[in-house]
Amino acid sequence: MSNLAQKQHYQVEPERQISPKTAPIREDKRSLITLGEKILLVLFTVVFCFMAVKIVSTQAAIYDVNKDIQTVETTIAKQHKSNNNLELQVSELSTYERILKKAKELGLDLKEQNVKVVQD
Repeated sequence: MSNLAQKQHYQVEPERQISPKTAPIREDKRSLITLGEKILLVLFTVVFCFMAVKIVSTQAAIYDVNKDIQTVETTIAKQHKSNNNLELQVSELSTYERILKKAKELGLDLKEQNVKVVQD
């Protein structure tokens, strides 16, 4: 029996825990960003850049228009000042005494019977 016990002992070995062979864990070469997200990111970037350029060009156009407006306003102010000066000269030159003096210099005489007074 001793021989038999040894045979049984050798035949019945304790069960080893056989772990199923798993494939070695390999890292996925897929990126964290999907294709759809990449497309959205590129689209957002293009739209953002387009809007930035559009805003800058609009601001430049507004600046040019404001500069033109300031130039025109300056020209108008100068012309208004010139007009006021000319109106003042007209009022100074159209005084009765000055006209009479100029007429006498040119040899004209004032004949009272030819003068007619018009009342307003």
